[in-house]
Amino acid sequence: MHVTLRVKANLPSLREGRFVREFRRSLAEACERGSFRVAHYSLQGDHAHLIVEARGKEALACGMKSIAARLARALNRVAGRSGGVLDGRYHHRSLRSPREVRRALAYVLLNARRHLAKRRHVAGAGVHFDGASSARWFDGWRTDVTSRLPAEGVPREIARPRTWLLRVGWRRHGLVDPSEVPADGRRPPAHVTSGSPSNAE
Repeated sequence: MHVTLRVKANLPSLREGRFVREFRRSLAEACERGSFRVAHYSLQGDHAHLIVEARGKEALACGMKSIAARLARALNRVAGRSGGVLDGRYHHRSLRSPREVRRALAYVLLNARRHLAKRRHVAGAGVHFDGASSARWFDGWRTDVTSRLPAEGVPREIARPRTWLLRVGWRRHGLVDPSEVPADGRRPPAHVTSGSPSNAE
């Protein structure tokens, strides 16, 4: 599933270096919960995108409650504040085909590039992995850039995917070029879980 979490206005950017480091540390402790896994993520100014695997609605609800609470606590620690952080419930969209998964991977991992493209600030050359995402762990980049992946033994903040779609299936539609500019994704429909992470602090 592709999940989107949005934070309230007037809070520090989720791309701020201190928050990114704090979020990575916290995510590493909760990215895998048996029937729930965070396989990839990217942080934008006021929202976060995640690609997750969940064995049913209950696993998704419990897993996202934990992730939302950790994001909120990390942002409050960095900002030296307390109180609610999330702007409403999270949204999620099921990914049911290899093509949908491939599109979602590019959309999430290259989301910062998409936002820059809207403002016409995309660099024309060079390979750049977004440091506010799990791009450095993605093993589906074009062959000539896979050497940039972290060495074995470096602690991961994301779980290794287990589903066929996220491990193998999406590759039928081609490896991802880090210079791609993902097209605007359809806004995820309001499939909200029974949990309400909007009260997380």
